[in-house]
Amino acid sequence: MKYEVTIGIPVYNVENYIRETLESALNQSFESIEFLVLDDRGTDGSMAIVRELQTSHPRGCDIRVITQPYNMGIGHGRNRIIDEASGRYLFFLDSDDVLPPHAIKQLYSAAQTYQAQIVYGSHYRIEEYGVERRIIANTNEFMLFVKVDDFANYAFEKYGNISANVWKYLIDINIYRENNLRFPIINFWEDFYMTIDLPTYIQRAVFIPDVTYHYYSRYGTLSNNQKRDHISKQEVLDIVHAIGHLKENGARIAAKSYFLKRTLKVMMTEFYMVCYILKHHDVIHPSFTACELHDMIKSPLRMNELLGISSWKLKNLCFYILGVFPSYVSVSVIKIVGRFKHLI
Repeated sequence: MKYEVTIGIPVYNVENYIRETLESALNQSFESIEFLVLDDRGTDGSMAIVRELQTSHPRGCDIRVITQPYNMGIGHGRNRIIDEASGRYLFFLDSDDVLPPHAIKQLYSAAQTYQAQIVYGSHYRIEEYGVERRIIANTNEFMLFVKVDDFANYAFEKYGNISANVWKYLIDINIYRENNLRFPIINFWEDFYMTIDLPTYIQRAVFIPDVTYHYYSRYGTLSNNQKRDHISKQEVLDIVHAIGHLKENGARIAAKSYFLKRTLKVMMTEFYMVCYILKHHDVIHPSFTACELHDMIKSPLRMNELLGISSWKLKNLCFYILGVFPSYVSVSVIKIVGRFKHLI
């Protein structure tokens, strides 16, 4: 059966949340939806709840379960959803978050009205840490991009112009498939890796002010490392390696007007990662050496690419110089700047 939209839901050990999440998807006012649940071989009762909703909910027949051979992680899971989805458009829903009732209808309507390849909705961030709870609204202004490179130029103009979260948007699935876009096989920041270059493949994009997602931020999850008491160095290294690959694969867009902007965004991410490691050095085991941090901050640009005067060249030059300094000098400078920006 063909659907207009696939909602892809990777599931792994979310027994306490999956019922509310899946019901929020099943209760959408938009009709033509495939609910594609990926079973990543968890050890709790999550999938029993999914199976029960398959039989008890009026739209249960539209739930399709695909099962991994073993626990393969979120990056691999998202890739399989891209491969298996039947919908014309794809929307990722994390298995502990919630959709407002008209979310897909609002996103799809905007995609049709503006013939957009991607539609970004607004969201609420709901922070829950024990008894603490607060709601933060993240609302878009309406924006429409229709000219070649306009969306990419906007995306890289400021670090935070485009959210790194793949649950923020409804996307024409052919953007993924025709460009062979794949998530890295990591369990955190896999969405940043995907979204950093996504605008370079898209011409028509739209932002809408409608709230189409409720994102829950909870203690102990991968997206909240700041609350954890122990972090494996390998977990961080997996992310570092993914960012390193982003540094290396910029040659594809070297002739584009946004090339230096994109490079700076990747380097800023490396800077934030180094600051994060320095801030949480006491819970990351084993620890990082100064040489490892120095290698992370090295720019992929060559000096000849930085010749001339422009704000983007000068900003990138700062990272180039950090990579040339001895490791102890570079790390000392990062500590000073990080403390000044309240990152450390």
